[in-house]
Amino acid sequence: MYLAKVNYKREDVTHILSSILKNIISDNTVIICIGTDRAIGDALGPLVGTMLKNSDFKYPVYGTLDNPIHALNIYESIEKIKSKHSSSQFLAIDACLGSASNIGNIQIREGPILPGKGVGKKLPQVGTYSIVGIVDKIDENNRFSFNNIRLHFILELAETIALSLLLAT
Repeated sequence: MYLAKVNYKREDVTHILSSILKNIISDNTVIICIGTDRAIGDALGPLVGTMLKNSDFKYPVYGTLDNPIHALNIYESIEKIKSKHSSSQFLAIDACLGSASNIGNIQIREGPILPGKGVGKKLPQVGTYSIVGIVDKIDENNRFSFNNIRLHFILELAETIALSLLLAT
């Protein structure tokens, strides 16, 4: 279920997102940022994680540029996080593919992320709640590659999400 769908260029985007996140985040929230810095379009999660860590965000954050959570380590990473924070609520953050008209939208959802779905991978669901940034369109002919995504765009999306989380706490 969508709690928010808002474009990152909208003037009041951080106000909208942070007001919804205030109702989601609690003292037992753990942030899990998914992705890799080896593909610009998939670097959204680790960028957000790094920004939160560098801002002394008061809740646990996993998945940064330095220590990403990606397809090759997601099973063991999620297992470790769940064992360390067994009674916590997880807020997962990831890049997502969608329709061309939704590129640039940030969505807050009740329910988990399905990492890798847009590129044909079957990975474990993550999150009680999730934040996704639509970074590119799904290309049915070539589902396994992000198209021509600019780093500046991913950076702006990441800054918007990180600032919204910081304002919510």
